[in-house]
Amino acid sequence: MKVSVWDTYVQRKDGNIMHFDILVPNNITDEEIIINFGKLYLKSKPFETGKLTSSECNFCHVEQATDDIVKNIEKLGFHIIEMEHCN
Repeated sequence: MKVSVWDTYVQRKDGNIMHFDILVPNNITDEEIIINFGKLYLKSKPFETGKLTSSECNFCHVEQATDDIVKNIEKLGFHIIEMEHCN
């Protein structure tokens, strides 16, 4: 499966900036859908964050998904790769 990678940076209320990637099937191009996936992910966090808008989330590239990413996308519709200050 080919996936689009959306590079995302969100300000946390404690001052740190979260950096994570939102991966979606590459046929999903509607930014509102992708941002809503990011918001759903942020709700799972035990800390408060700032807003997630198209200013914080930008298309980066397309890549081939691993089996684990495909399974997660089949289950949730998206996959998150946590990079910085996500926990």
